[in-house]
Amino acid sequence: MESSSPDTRPEQRSDSLRKRARIRAVRMRFRRIFLQFGVPWGAAILVGLVAVLYAQWSTDAYDLFLRSIAGRPWLAFVITPALTVLAVFLTRRWFSGSEGSGIPQVIAALHAPPDETLLHRLFGLRVIVGKVVVSLLGLLGGMTIGREGPTVHLGAAIMAETRRLYPHRSIRLERQLLIAGAAAGLSAAFNTPLAGIIFAIEEVARDFESRTNGTMITTVVFSGLVSLALAGNYLYFGQINVPQNLDIHYVLPVILAALVCGLLGAAFNWALLHWERWMPAPLRAWHSNKPLLYALVIGLAIAVLGVATGGETWGSGYDQARHLLEGTAPLSQGYAVTKWAAMVISYMAGIPGGLFSPSLSIGAGLAQWIHLAFAWAPMPALIALCMTGYLAAVTQSPITSFVIVMEMTNGTGMIIPMMATALIAGRISGTVTPPLYEALAEKNYFPSPDKRPQLNG
Repeated sequence: MESSSPDTRPEQRSDSLRKRARIRAVRMRFRRIFLQFGVPWGAAILVGLVAVLYAQWSTDAYDLFLRSIAGRPWLAFVITPALTVLAVFLTRRWFSGSEGSGIPQVIAALHAPPDETLLHRLFGLRVIVGKVVVSLLGLLGGMTIGREGPTVHLGAAIMAETRRLYPHRSIRLERQLLIAGAAAGLSAAFNTPLAGIIFAIEEVARDFESRTNGTMITTVVFSGLVSLALAGNYLYFGQINVPQNLDIHYVLPVILAALVCGLLGAAFNWALLHWERWMPAPLRAWHSNKPLLYALVIGLAIAVLGVATGGETWGSGYDQARHLLEGTAPLSQGYAVTKWAAMVISYMAGIPGGLFSPSLSIGAGLAQWIHLAFAWAPMPALIALCMTGYLAAVTQSPITSFVIVMEMTNGTGMIIPMMATALIAGRISGTVTPPLYEALAEKNYFPSPDKRPQLNG
């Protein structure tokens, strides 16, 4: 018995080692699969869920504001300034990094010089909470802000948080997660998956690498599926009805629409990038030294515009644009200008809020001007052209602009005129100002002017 034990013990130890090795191999394989598929898929589902909930909350907040002032427009002089002051206080006190649309923050994280604190300052749970809560306060106060840009920021922030689950982090991994989250956010916000992918390539990443980013495409698909399951297969602005026989006569409307949209979009970019030049000196001083007094003035200005226009400038402008597109509620001829002013003033508050919906609404208002010159052209067709042109002028991302409008309205019949309008309007705007989101990223989040790299490179 004693002589047989030396022969059996090595075999038992060898079997035990092989079992342990197999178990470790299975665990490592499961972990690789989980990190490669489970983490991005789960995060994409979460992005889609947050996008749908945020959209509903945004609608509810704005509807509550309208119900509050119904029949009592004077209440706007109380509600709007009060909530503007509260939103500015919260943003500056606890939620710095959540201000604006959020797209400049994503661009800065992708293109600014390496900085270990940048992701912490511009993303994370604190920024996610601030983005949602403060932007809802802004809509509750009737400010001219959108939810689509913030949804891009939310998507990128959610995906960026998953980097903590990876044992070996790298700049390339963080870059892929940010781009994927941004694309998924835009896709879920507009229900436009193709536009989400193109937006990530053209506006956020601006390089070839993202074209082969499988993580980005996967997150767009999964976030889109969640949006589809919860919100349905809807068109953001509804079905657009355009003539089937577009001919040479539409060349002139395209040129005029591109010219008007390009110039007004360039003016908007200039106003945001050079506010120090046109803002009165007392306001500039209050902006730095007395932010709450500054916020009070901003809120009062928004309230005055809203009451003076009969409520046309309240909110993101989605309702006004959709009603005009459906032909159910025409807007005043001055709508594009007053909405433009409300959008500039709202952005000057420095709280979370996007530019996409207000820009599309301004474009819809500009279509009424083009219709005065070309009364024979169907209004829905001109609205599609001007929404595309103005968005392209502001973002200087023409491909993203016409794909967004095409997917939002199912306007494939207008794709060539929309492409032409977007390209011309974007080029006109580009001769006056740099791309807005890139310029804001450089101005607000890059370390110093002499160390700012070129974002187009």
